[in-house]
Amino acid sequence: MNWHAIKAIYIFEMARTWRTLAQSIISPVLSTSLYFVVFGAAIGSRIEEVEGVSYGAFIVPGLIMLSLLTQAVSNASFGIYFPKFIGTIYELLSAPVSFLEIVIGYVGAAATKAFIIGMIILGTAGFFVDLRIEHPFVMALFLVLTCISFSLLGFIIGIWAKNFEQLQLVPLLVITPMVFLGGSFYSVAMLPPVWQTVTYFNPVLYLISGFRWSFYEVSDVNVWLSLGFIFIFLFACLGVIWWIFKTGYQIRS
Repeated sequence: MNWHAIKAIYIFEMARTWRTLAQSIISPVLSTSLYFVVFGAAIGSRIEEVEGVSYGAFIVPGLIMLSLLTQAVSNASFGIYFPKFIGTIYELLSAPVSFLEIVIGYVGAAATKAFIIGMIILGTAGFFVDLRIEHPFVMALFLVLTCISFSLLGFIIGIWAKNFEQLQLVPLLVITPMVFLGGSFYSVAMLPPVWQTVTYFNPVLYLISGFRWSFYEVSDVNVWLSLGFIFIFLFACLGVIWWIFKTGYQIRS
């Protein structure tokens, strides 16, 4: 394992975060704070509790996941797309660096950025609502696995995208709607039976539900099912990335 190459890629990608601090860190935190103000104050004044948890506290896991998923995908996709766009990826491919080391460097940096944002938002939420975390280890496990899994997805999107419009297509038109419709701001039990059935086909529901369970022991699906889904998704993304480097899809052409 070429740790020097992994470290070089990782440090370069993390340095880009500090150069664009307002966009990378401050912007998602401010956006989440606005969600707390709008949903927590406006809707929370009308809905006092959801499954025994105050509405303001209930939406915290969903808001963290909203930022976590979008930031992990965006950071990883842009991180690998930009070298492809300017042509420096060919220098990377010609260097004595394996595809695994490239993935660890780029995905590791994107996952770290998303994790930092998630922890900052978690700390910010404490200023708005009374939080309790019943299972901190499970919460940290969900955070780490989600950051890594969706950073891998972002890496795949960055390889697939042919322009900046395609780069933003999946986060804006797929990830964000799935998070909003995945129980971020409500419990599935509040929906009509037909829409409950439809919602169970939304994979993001299992992430948010399991993550919320680690806070309040309240969930729409079994926590083990949520963990199982994350692992399946993670290995599926790894399989797609292995195929990409094996065939040279959108890299060598």
